[in-house]
Amino acid sequence: MFATGIENSYPNIQLPDGTTKRVDEMEKTFHYKYWEKDFQLVTELGIKFLRYGPPYYKTHVSPGVYDWEFTDLTFNKLKELDIIPIVDLCHFGVPDWLGNFQNPEFPNYFAEYAKAFATRFPYLQFYTPVNEIFITAVFSAQYGWWNERLTEDRTFVNAMKNLCKANVMAMNAILEIQPQATFIQSESSEYFHALNPDARTIAHKLNQKRFLSLDLTYGFPLNVDMYEYLLDNGMTRDEYHWFEKNQVKARCIMGNDYYVTNEHLVHPDGFTEPAGEVFGYYVITNQYFKRYKLPIMHTETNRIMPDSVDWLYKQWANVRRLKQDGIPITGFTWYSLIHQVDWDSALCNDAGKINELGLFDLDRNIMPVGKAYKKIIEQWSDVLALESYGLHFNPQ
Repeated sequence: MFATGIENSYPNIQLPDGTTKRVDEMEKTFHYKYWEKDFQLVTELGIKFLRYGPPYYKTHVSPGVYDWEFTDLTFNKLKELDIIPIVDLCHFGVPDWLGNFQNPEFPNYFAEYAKAFATRFPYLQFYTPVNEIFITAVFSAQYGWWNERLTEDRTFVNAMKNLCKANVMAMNAILEIQPQATFIQSESSEYFHALNPDARTIAHKLNQKRFLSLDLTYGFPLNVDMYEYLLDNGMTRDEYHWFEKNQVKARCIMGNDYYVTNEHLVHPDGFTEPAGEVFGYYVITNQYFKRYKLPIMHTETNRIMPDSVDWLYKQWANVRRLKQDGIPITGFTWYSLIHQVDWDSALCNDAGKINELGLFDLDRNIMPVGKAYKKIIEQWSDVLALESYGLHFNPQ
């Protein structure tokens, strides 16, 4: 599944004057104006799969009330162009009337929204109900950057619980309408390296914590440390066991995202800083696969120019090596189609700074990485199709 995505983040941030503002990446990248052109660019690259979703905060107007105007236009056009959406229903934010991810009612209302969407588009099969749950919870409720802007373990656990419950409830709701639905989690694949022996204990804890979003979503049994961490910070035993009873793991592909920022150096006092690419996608993805034993999709990667082409080929080489080594990897994604705006500050600064990460620039001109990705798709599509039928290349 060669894919790209149209970046549709929409968290709330706090401005220097103390007011809050909704950051809408589709607005900043002019997608609302050029959405038909953007879809055409997808087809020009030979890409069949698009990670894409309506702006949740605009679409879910109030309980049981939805504004489908833009969604109908875009998803009907995708169907006309034979582009297969991987439907991204919640990307870092909620409608104003829901408040933020501390709201215990969020899972119920989100499941209703997911069911309403699936009812409107019953032919769609691929979904990412909640994007990057781990990052959403960390940035919103532990780092204090987005949405509720809280900084405690207790608020992190509450956000994590609500996000994972919303994710699972949405999957179950969609399956009521589309029994053949496949859910592709898009989750950040992280690793924490101890700077020295004194940092080993905290690095170990962080390397267990990175799995929480998928552990809860898949009903995976936690170790004692993480179970106690959740209970100590507000989750009840019944809430924990709810995930074991309601998971739909058999319908899932473990989509994981990898960027040069995903590995961290841990200091003895708990401070972390970027480590750069130490292990890389191959090693870290093996760790996730051994834990969950699910099919894999590389659901996000990019690198800012001028390093983007080299990074693309490196990530593709990792994907190919995983496949050759017997890991059931099903797809690859360069994220995103168009340059992004203000992601250099994790969307915290509303500066309008263009981040040259896309296959195309904001004027919709193809970038070198776009040409390279098109070439990969042209060269490898038939080979991968043959391999899927068991006709493997046997090097001598």
